[in-house]
Amino acid sequence: MNAADLARSPEMARAIASAAGLFRRHFPDAKANLTPWRDDPVTRHFEEEESVDLAFHFPGWSPRLQCRSLLMQLRLAAAPAPEQGPPRLLGVVLSGMTFQGEQWRLATVGDWCPSGPNLPQSDVVEKLQQVCRELFTLLARDPDQQEQAA
Repeated sequence: MNAADLARSPEMARAIASAAGLFRRHFPDAKANLTPWRDDPVTRHFEEEESVDLAFHFPGWSPRLQCRSLLMQLRLAAAPAPEQGPPRLLGVVLSGMTFQGEQWRLATVGDWCPSGPNLPQSDVVEKLQQVCRELFTLLARDPDQQEQAA
């Protein structure tokens, strides 16, 4: 689901903004997009309230990333609700996209390595894996862990 549509509470808005800021610290040329999905009946049919989706667009095709845009899906333990406090992250899926479609995918299951026809360079893979580790720290349920991440 579009990140902008899920920013209904201060905690959720803060988590989304923090995730976008964290990614931009590692990839400063990226421009965040909190509404990567179209708002039409077909897309709404596939909405998942437990998924926060945001995209990052680069100023052209990135040979190191092997993509032009990156879709970030944050999989949450439950659909965000104002009374729940900050969201708890279960996993991250990153997809490198071009006009031809998905070029690679990195998920935080298994070995956390990207798969696909056109993979990013190894130093970029390490940065992407670091972003995922930091997202887990940032979106930890335990308030003590969140304070340490700040």
